[in-house]
Amino acid sequence: MISFFRNFFQSKIGLPIFIGFLILVALAFAASDITGSTFGGVSGGQRAALVGEDSIDTAELSSTAQSALTRAREQNPTITMPVFLADGGLDQVLDQLIDRYAIGAFAEKYGLRAGENLVNSEILQIPAFKGPTGEFDEEIFRQALERQRISDAILRRDFADGLLAQQLLLPALASPQMPRKVAQQYASLLQERRSGNIALIPSALFADEDAPGDDVLQAYYDDNREQYLQPERRVLRVATFGAANVDANVEASEAEIAERFEANKEQYAESETRDITLFVVPTEPAAQALVEQIRSGAKSLEAAAAEAGFSTTQAEGVDRERYQEIQSFAAAEAAFKAGRGEVADPARGPLGFVVARVDAIEVTPARNLAQASEEIAQQISAEKSAAALADLSARIEEAVDTGTALSEVAEEFDLELQTTPQLLADGRNFEDPRSQPNPALRSILDTAFALDESQPQLDEIVPGAQFIVYEVIEVNEAAAAPLEEIKERVSADYVRAQGSRLAREAADRVLEKVRGGESLASAISAEKDGLPPVDTVTLTRQQLLRETRGNVPPALVLLFSMAKGTTKVLEAPRDAGWILVDLDEIEVEALEEDSPLLDQTLAQLTPAVSGEYTQQLTKALREEVGVEINQDAVDAVRRALQGES
Repeated sequence: MISFFRNFFQSKIGLPIFIGFLILVALAFAASDITGSTFGGVSGGQRAALVGEDSIDTAELSSTAQSALTRAREQNPTITMPVFLADGGLDQVLDQLIDRYAIGAFAEKYGLRAGENLVNSEILQIPAFKGPTGEFDEEIFRQALERQRISDAILRRDFADGLLAQQLLLPALASPQMPRKVAQQYASLLQERRSGNIALIPSALFADEDAPGDDVLQAYYDDNREQYLQPERRVLRVATFGAANVDANVEASEAEIAERFEANKEQYAESETRDITLFVVPTEPAAQALVEQIRSGAKSLEAAAAEAGFSTTQAEGVDRERYQEIQSFAAAEAAFKAGRGEVADPARGPLGFVVARVDAIEVTPARNLAQASEEIAQQISAEKSAAALADLSARIEEAVDTGTALSEVAEEFDLELQTTPQLLADGRNFEDPRSQPNPALRSILDTAFALDESQPQLDEIVPGAQFIVYEVIEVNEAAAAPLEEIKERVSADYVRAQGSRLAREAADRVLEKVRGGESLASAISAEKDGLPPVDTVTLTRQQLLRETRGNVPPALVLLFSMAKGTTKVLEAPRDAGWILVDLDEIEVEALEEDSPLLDQTLAQLTPAVSGEYTQQLTKALREEVGVEINQDAVDAVRRALQGES
């Protein structure tokens, strides 16, 4: 549980704090005070649910749903709140919050606790909160929380909840076991063979060829508006600038070059680097004995190390100072006395006695002022350019921060403004779905989709080298596309939907005949000309999984889940038609006690047992502490998130 937090805090995503309760994908960010008001009404302080004596108010439910949407956008940047809600996102968030509160209430009731010292110890171990020395840094900690808009109290409460969940859930899930007899039943299903018939009644055969009227089309569009939702998109006005925009003399003068050379004379003196292969031995006598063996030619350094149970490492291109930092002064003295190919005398290092061989020596001759001038000039020019660019970005940022319009900023600093097409949250052009995101804009999209219109912002594209100043000039909220823009598509959907309705009526007639004793093939042939022929299927579950690679068609899923001698109707995807599945025979072969299939099934099903235990435990905890949901308040939150009154 806690290792999950530590790993997550090291990720590039940042520091969004949430608690994973094993099977719970995400838990809530606490967002506001929990009030003690009674049910009724739908204001921000009203209860959405009561868990034991604790309440989940509507403000917390709303903010948690928004946080969950933010996390969902990490996988699908274009997902909108209406789509999130339509997929059951709010219900999942509420369930997760209730589980979290139930676990905390149950733990408190029976004396479990996560004290302040324990929580502190976990926070101190998070790498993201450590400074250059490797120790916890209070300032970095505060800055990290501010970036994520999370308070210290919220962070500590979430850690405490996670520790309580660990104490409650882990003992219940420590050794999940599925009985062998139960696994045998599941394993035998893999050898089950089913025979049946599958028929498709396509919607296209029943579709009306005449285009629908405007009134009919409008009514269909209104009833199915959620199918035509378009994600939020924004138009930006941007200007990039870098070293090319700097209007300053960045050339190095002869005096500056000479001054830099004098200040860094040792850098241009003769230098020597070496490639060294080494290993470390615990005692000096053992190290000396190995050195003598290697020097005698009886063994190579690598062979001597391997026989003695040590592993060699390489230090490539190191100078004396660097090698001294890695090992010790004595080891550096010995290694830099030896010639190329020679084994140095054993010397004490930080972990024992170092046995080292010099593999290569590279000597860089000294350079005078004339020889080093070009390199120094480039360094000084680069430094001047960076300083001038930093000054330019600071002046532009000051202008932006004081409310200067972006057009005026561009004119004052001679920047070229460009207008983007309508961009999706992942950077793609909304009007060209096959387009690729502009790499220069990728780093600013999260900020750009949180800004108000005409609110200039400055960011770095390449740290210290390239900057971008931008503003949002148009926001198109997520909404259904106007009918006029997608009339052709809606018309095709309507025709297909009407064809699907008539195809369903035909499927019902066929089903009635089959249930009356007629064969599926006979009933299909009598229904309508042009219907596809009936397919006969005979498969075992193993063959099904192997041939479909786990992507089993819905019709075959139904075939392997229905009773022998039955016929069922299944809707094909995207109103394509209706599928009739008729199951004739089920044959099951006996499974031997020592079958390898049984052990494989046990291994595969054991994780499912853990999940089942967790579900049962959290359900029992809910019943123990008591849960009451205020559906009116939940519905009010749903409407507010959708932007409805």
